[in-house]
Amino acid sequence: MKPTWQSEDGSIQLYHGDCRKILSALSVEKVDAVITDPPYGININKSQRLSISRGFGEDDWDTEKIDNDFLLNIISFAPVSVIWGGNYYELPSTRCVLVWDKKNDGRDFADIEMAWTNIDHVARIFRMRPQNMDGGKVHPTQKPVALMMWCIEQAKILTGGSMVIDPYMGVGSTGVACVKKGCKFIGIETKRKYFDIAVKRIENELAQLRMF
Repeated sequence: MKPTWQSEDGSIQLYHGDCRKILSALSVEKVDAVITDPPYGININKSQRLSISRGFGEDDWDTEKIDNDFLLNIISFAPVSVIWGGNYYELPSTRCVLVWDKKNDGRDFADIEMAWTNIDHVARIFRMRPQNMDGGKVHPTQKPVALMMWCIEQAKILTGGSMVIDPYMGVGSTGVACVKKGCKFIGIETKRKYFDIAVKRIENELAQLRMF
């Protein structure tokens, strides 16, 4: 299967489509880590403040959780997995939960988000307010690039040139983080508008690298 878009050197490969079909057709020699943020099934697209007021109300990708067995299959792709929203799924016990402290200071949004991992390490916290991250929020559950870079750092087997896969790429924060960290990246996204944003963000980051 050929990627929908790839970088000139082929180190970044992006696929537009259903990851359930694409993953089964991919031929990858080695994946070092799965780092992803799948739907939680909490219907966030119907939230007036988080989605509708920001123009995301027509989306329908968060109406249901993904199949738990399929999530376990995704985890089997690599020795290390970081699954944001893993607390909504039935996953094995973990020693290392990653926590994003949003520093909300008592506001009525959630104070934290959690990621399940199979990393053999103590739990860790990343602290950052989400306001105005990365030039603006273009996806209702968008993760900051700095957070995804931190996730790569927590997956301690990763070094420059390691392969990361994100089957629920969204607008490509994991991919941008991989470019910054010198990692190879495979991203999959089913929504064309988000796929196109991911391509643009990754292209912009690659262009920034070429300037130095």
